[in-house]
Amino acid sequence: MVDDKRLVMANSLSPTAGTLGATAGGGLAFAVRLVAADSDAVVVLLGAALYLCAALASLRIAPDLLGPDQRPVRPRLGAALVGTARGLVLGVRHLAEAPRREAAWALIAMTLMRFCYGALTVMVLMLCRYALSSDSDDGLALLGLAVGVSGAGFFTAAVLTPWAAGKLGPGRWIVVCAAAAALLEPALGLPFTTVPMLVASFVLGVTTQGAKIATDTIVQSSVDDSFRGRIFSVYDVLFNVAFVGAAAVAALMLPPDGRSATLVVTVAVIYGAIAGAMARFDLQ
Repeated sequence: MVDDKRLVMANSLSPTAGTLGATAGGGLAFAVRLVAADSDAVVVLLGAALYLCAALASLRIAPDLLGPDQRPVRPRLGAALVGTARGLVLGVRHLAEAPRREAAWALIAMTLMRFCYGALTVMVLMLCRYALSSDSDDGLALLGLAVGVSGAGFFTAAVLTPWAAGKLGPGRWIVVCAAAAALLEPALGLPFTTVPMLVASFVLGVTTQGAKIATDTIVQSSVDDSFRGRIFSVYDVLFNVAFVGAAAVAALMLPPDGRSATLVVTVAVIYGAIAGAMARFDLQ
């Protein structure tokens, strides 16, 4: 638990650590592919070893440290599913109440920004493989570089957001992140060349993670303690559905080489709509 003054800082550290860990894991897998002959098997074994290390590390956590305070009753599967659905509905209703409208708007904004990031991720993957590289090895190397650059953007957001959100407020920082993405994403994305694409990867890493940190802060400071778990369950569902949905939409829109001005412009319009809607809410 942290106090309100350090909430943004805590939210900068916690999710960004996971993102940087995933980026480091991707870099490690890429390095293994460069040096090992049977690289796929080595990567799988390495992943299994890291999962085992995580499991062993979790043994240091006291059994009752994370709750629940009372031993839960184990319901049947059907009752558990109904209870989970009911809890999510109650969480949405809690968000819809007037005192928590900012949290609801922030969640909507973050869901749409996650959708945009997911669609652009698929586009970058296809560009690296087909449009900007001559073979699969070069494409994989370029994709690894793009992921690393985006990870650097996530780290930059973790450093920058506590200061920016402290000066502007978390809601206005979301506006700045969305507006910056709306302006820079088409300018850097439409050339469909390597260097602008890498710069765009960094910019989108900063704006996406910066908005997420601000959203986490708004939600945590706005919702009641008794609803916090349910609200973040709704958050996780929206976050993951947006990314998977974006991949599906991108797969339908993108040509074989990944060059799609339509997708780039559509994503920029969505970013602009997010910035406008959040700015309008802030003025009310």
